[in-house]
Amino acid sequence: MSNEFLDYAALFFLIFACIVLFYGIIAIHDIPYEIATKRGHPHLEAIHYAGWVSLFTLYVIWPFLWILATLWQKDKGWGGSNRQAESENMAKLNQYLEKTSDFEKQNHKLKQELSAINQKFHQISERLLHLEQGKTATGTETATAQIQEKE
Repeated sequence: MSNEFLDYAALFFLIFACIVLFYGIIAIHDIPYEIATKRGHPHLEAIHYAGWVSLFTLYVIWPFLWILATLWQKDKGWGGSNRQAESENMAKLNQYLEKTSDFEKQNHKLKQELSAINQKFHQISERLLHLEQGKTATGTETATAQIQEKE
């Protein structure tokens, strides 16, 4: 009778060990998926399906899935670069570029206005020169006329 009890106990432990091993293997294959879920990985479903495939490949690809799941960080992206800071810097750079183009447009307008003002200045200076020459010429004639009258 004790042999029979030991046989049943051994059978029970064997079945229990198989069940625990089966569920343990299934739980282990899902670790990369859980890591990817917590990190907000963009390839979440692919990692999950590859985890199931790793069951049939005897976990040959499982370490690669674990590495793939741990490399992604939601705020930093792949490999630890700070993606949020990079995107903020790019936004600032785009703002500066827009401001620069606005400044270039304003500069172009100001150059046009300056050239127009220069043209007007030259016209006015030419008129002043002509007027001064005319006054000098008429002033000289009147001065000579006055001298002749005195004599």
